Amino acid sequence: MSTPTEQLAAAGVSIWLDDLSRDRITTGNLTQLIASRTVTGVTTNPSIFQAAIGGGAAAYAAQIAELAAKGASADDAIFAATTDDVRDAADIFRPVYEASNGVDGRVSIEVSPDLAHDTDATIAQAKELSASVDRPNVLIKIPATKAGLPAITATLAEGISVNVTLIFSLERYAEVIEAYLAGIEQAQANGHDISKIHSVASFFVSRVDTEVDKRLGAIGTDAALALKSKAGVANARLAYELFEKEFATDRAKALTDAGANVQRPLWASTGVKDPSLPDTLYVTELVAPGTVNTMPEKTLEATFDHGVVTGDTITGNYADAHGVFDDLAAAGVDFADVTQVLEDEGVEKFIASWHDLQSTVTAALEAAPEAAR
Repeated sequence: MSTPTEQLAAAGVSIWLDDLSRDRITTGNLTQLIASRTVTGVTTNPSIFQAAIGGGAAAYAAQIAELAAKGASADDAIFAATTDDVRDAADIFRPVYEASNGVDGRVSIEVSPDLAHDTDATIAQAKELSASVDRPNVLIKIPATKAGLPAITATLAEGISVNVTLIFSLERYAEVIEAYLAGIEQAQANGHDISKIHSVASFFVSRVDTEVDKRLGAIGTDAALALKSKAGVANARLAYELFEKEFATDRAKALTDAGANVQRPLWASTGVKDPSLPDTLYVTELVAPGTVNTMPEKTLEATFDHGVVTGDTITGNYADAHGVFDDLAAAGVDFADVTQVLEDEGVEKFIASWHDLQSTVTAALEAAPEAAR
């Protein structure tokens, strides 16, 4: 009998792990997860690297000491440590990448969140990260801020695969798809093999429920309270509806007919934050072909242990999802404000994690053995 994670894969969902550390690499944990949990990729972000490097000092001590001896700055040390981890993880996932014809086996690394509102600097760092990791199965993560959108297009135009992150609204998602299509068109004009360029659009789920449920609780009516914990799944389902619509246009079909790949929707922030909810909610309710679900390990293990996969749970539920948003508006929830707050908070949280990481690495460099310097 197949496991729930195998059933997800059979339903067209790629399972990626939303975590990376040097210990996972060196202990064989990543290799084990590929074999036992049907994991086919990894995503990272500044918070993940802060936890990995801050909490795994021993694994990074030798490299930090070596970098201290060379007089490296904290930013240089972070760049070296994180690109090394991503390169090594990409090598572990290389067989998955080759077996899936480049669709999976992907490892993501994010540009500095300090650059979230600087288009040119984002483009420059995306190129630098891609060149440093130097693996065909890396994805460069760029946030879907207003400044990030032209950076996404420009990076794709260079033939670099991109993970677009921090998407909360359908309006911004439409702009992300436009940025992707424009980037592939430019890559084609630049002579790149567009069949080799891949992208995912990371749509955040649980954070939507956290913010909306807070507002519903403040409204306090029976109608409002009945809508709690419904917005995140409904929003993601409508994103998939938009994905189907936009990639069926003549423009998109002309590109896919020429060998381009569709930009797959990726469900991010799929760990359940409300303990009263099923711990696999944002996995089993978001099953559809051609999607990615990037899970923290706790969610991955819960899914493997007791996830109930019943097939496609998205495409037959569009009317219900639209109904949820009609009801949210009637209850007084300003969803445009919700998504702007979430985008702003998402960038701020990653910046805070990045600055914590800079502080951690600065202290480690200063504490490196004097003999190593």
